[in-house]
Amino acid sequence: MVEKITKKPELLIPAGGMDTLKVAIDYGADAVYMGGQKFGLRAKADNFSIEEMKEAVRYVHAHGKKVYVTVNIFAHNDDIEGVKEYFETIHNEGLDRGDTAIDALLISDFGIFTLAKEILPDIDIHISTQANNTNYMTYNFWYKQGAKRVVAARELSLNELKKIRDNIPEDMEIEAFMHGAMCISYSGRCLLSSYFTGRDANKGACTHPCRWKYAVVEEKRPGEYLPVEEDERGTYIFNSKDLCMIEYIPEMIAAGIDSFKVEGRMKTALYVAAVTRTYRKAIDDYYESEELYRANMDYYKEEIAACTYRQFTTGFYFHKPDENTQIYDNNTYVNNYIYLGCVEEIVSNKDGLNDDRKAGGEVKLVMIHQKNKFSVGEKVSVMSFDGSNIDVIVEGIYDEKMNPMESAPHPKQLLYIKFNDLNGIKPGMIIRVKRF
Repeated sequence: MVEKITKKPELLIPAGGMDTLKVAIDYGADAVYMGGQKFGLRAKADNFSIEEMKEAVRYVHAHGKKVYVTVNIFAHNDDIEGVKEYFETIHNEGLDRGDTAIDALLISDFGIFTLAKEILPDIDIHISTQANNTNYMTYNFWYKQGAKRVVAARELSLNELKKIRDNIPEDMEIEAFMHGAMCISYSGRCLLSSYFTGRDANKGACTHPCRWKYAVVEEKRPGEYLPVEEDERGTYIFNSKDLCMIEYIPEMIAAGIDSFKVEGRMKTALYVAAVTRTYRKAIDDYYESEELYRANMDYYKEEIAACTYRQFTTGFYFHKPDENTQIYDNNTYVNNYIYLGCVEEIVSNKDGLNDDRKAGGEVKLVMIHQKNKFSVGEKVSVMSFDGSNIDVIVEGIYDEKMNPMESAPHPKQLLYIKFNDLNGIKPGMIIRVKRF
């Protein structure tokens, strides 16, 4: 049994857009991190305009949670004036004060850090993992510069993190990754994408070449591709498994980590919901009793496996990764459940449905914007906020004019669904169906 720290760690969840931000908060995140439309490391995520950022901050703060904004590119000369203008806009639009105040900026670059301190002195600064934070001297340096938190490099073990905790001020916070994709390059600072495609990973445009299949070409035999083999395992030599520390929450807490971070601003609402509520329940169960946490481990594993993932590893936390942390034979995800949509409203249809199945009187329907195909008669699962699942049968599907449909094959279509039972189903809950 490991020592239990009295204060619960923060559960920090990615928000690629407004829909996933709301899902993260509704399913139990303590804080979310998101990008503006410039200067973050996930340029392909939906991200947030200034007006959307205001809406997001209001929503998060209304729920008593926190929101952090990424400005974590490595800036070149041509970026500096743009960063200045961006910070000035944040100030002019009131995002550094009042009910729309961003709780922290996530920064990697010394120059951007300096600009933030000058232009937005009232916003806390967290130092990104990209800044290569591997020892307590680095943490103390950033503390003296005025940073509130440092995100640990992924290459650190739990023993190293514990040593950092023992050698930094008590009010200096440690954030560390708990779950999500691992990067082949040191602290995520990859050059492969820029080299192959001209899209700079360190400025938010990574094309993920670590997931590609590779072959060797001998110089004097152009066009003749020789497979790169690791015994019989195949050719995806850079393709890491995903980090998952659901079984080691006590050890993460004992290491002195203040914030458990989940990777994934490019992920779906289903992924965000599944990961958020599972880690929320696991942390809360552990603080209720370690016995409860251990007893529910099979549930945690099953729920984590219900979202898209790439097989799991514990990364560097217990030992340096070896050949078992790579996936050599493919670059595909495990995807057991399909995301159907989010419950937007539960509406009453008093005028009747345009088919023969109306039993008379008021009919209650679930409104969604559908994401993937499903059909009448299927058993689907609604993900409750408390960690349980509500299994229901689709008794009817109707378009926006209340015309009946046997199936819903077209993504983003507004639909009304009649379930056999609405007990416990609330707006904001995710609907999924098991396919494999």
